[in-house]
Amino acid sequence: MTTLIKGGQVLSTAGASAADVLVDGETIAAVGAPGTLGPADETIDATGKYVLPGGIDAHTHMEMPFGGTHSVDTFGTGTTAAAWGGTTTIIDFAVQAKGTSLLSTMDKWHEKADGNCAIDYGFHMIVSDVNDSSLKEMQACVDGGVGSFKMFMAYPGVFYSTDGEILLAMQKAREIGATIMMHAENGIAIDQLAAQAFAAGKIDPVQHGLTRPPELEGEATSRAIQLAKVTGAPLYIVHLSASQALAAVAEARNDGQNVFAETCPQYLYLSIEDLAKPDFEGSKYVASPPLREKSHQADLWRGLRTNDLSVVSTDHCPFCFKDQKELGRGDFRAIPNGIPGVEHRMDLLHQGVVAGQLTLGRWVETCSTTPARMFGLYPRKGVIAAGSDADIVVYDPKAKQTLSVETHHMNVDYSAYEGMEITGKVETVLSRGRVVVSPSGFSGSTTHGKFLSRDLNQYLN
Repeated sequence: MTTLIKGGQVLSTAGASAADVLVDGETIAAVGAPGTLGPADETIDATGKYVLPGGIDAHTHMEMPFGGTHSVDTFGTGTTAAAWGGTTTIIDFAVQAKGTSLLSTMDKWHEKADGNCAIDYGFHMIVSDVNDSSLKEMQACVDGGVGSFKMFMAYPGVFYSTDGEILLAMQKAREIGATIMMHAENGIAIDQLAAQAFAAGKIDPVQHGLTRPPELEGEATSRAIQLAKVTGAPLYIVHLSASQALAAVAEARNDGQNVFAETCPQYLYLSIEDLAKPDFEGSKYVASPPLREKSHQADLWRGLRTNDLSVVSTDHCPFCFKDQKELGRGDFRAIPNGIPGVEHRMDLLHQGVVAGQLTLGRWVETCSTTPARMFGLYPRKGVIAAGSDADIVVYDPKAKQTLSVETHHMNVDYSAYEGMEITGKVETVLSRGRVVVSPSGFSGSTTHGKFLSRDLNQYLN
């Protein structure tokens, strides 16, 4: 079946240009001057709209176990919500439990996701048990299409790795061409601060932010960068939230080191004031790293403009307020960490375009093209070009919408952006040539999405 998308402004990293797009089956057949393509079996009128490559959210946690519970979006509900928001690819984290192997973990996540996704998906591996066996298995993971490995300097006793363990994993990553992703917070110091706060009777959600100060994110980021420099491994800092961490990344990049970083919409729009909301409402905003003082936001937007921040992901990890976030009543340390957002990333970053923080090209770059290159999917994903997968979003830049739990499609009982009025809205979404979202609603299927076997980081080859 062929589909012609006509009359729109096709977006790329270079900006907007008037063009039509012809889709044949699952791929883009041609991109041509207006009126030069077709006829087709189906026509989508994109007059007055943007036509952009589908979003790639490189950091999600569907069905993730955490603190005795698990994130409430399944691969089915989470990828459906992603599609509604113009994201056509997710890369989720397969979580190695201590005492288990990386390959058995990968098999477990395949069982969860395969046949249950509305859009295409890939995996990163979380390495929480560094030993000779795990280090050897990293090559097998790369062979299986998973070339990125996340480690934690936080969460002692759960995911935490020592500097020595990080060094060993980085040496292996350097050997096999893989990328180490790092949750950079000084978890040892944070646990002491959190214990002191609790012992002093300070139990409210805002303590989650106060006991995870930005200096300890900056310190850990600097330490990770030095370990990467010693080993020669490429490093990707996940969910960067603090000016101090950004300064360390910028310095390393200026020195020519292969250091990359992402931030998330919550750090661009929300702040520690949300964590301080009364009546335990602040628990809805508990994530790690925590929301910061608003003064950090301008630095993060600037980092996106200068490419010191390369990618915007969501760290989508939804826990319901009722029965899950409430586990931390009386002890902020027991609040499950995570904020829902996979549905709103494209809209929230377009709001940055509206506000003059980003160009159209940078919007596409941070949300689609760069993650495709960073994680070995380009040009199959991340660009509207002949031969690429027909992952396409028709976007109305003038439509108004109000974000709310009443209208979102994520499987969670609150919105972190409740009542926020934004300009711009997804109108139509194609995933590999199939219309999955249109003005008449969702027409996709949770059996449509395919596993993506990824190449290595394309900025290194």
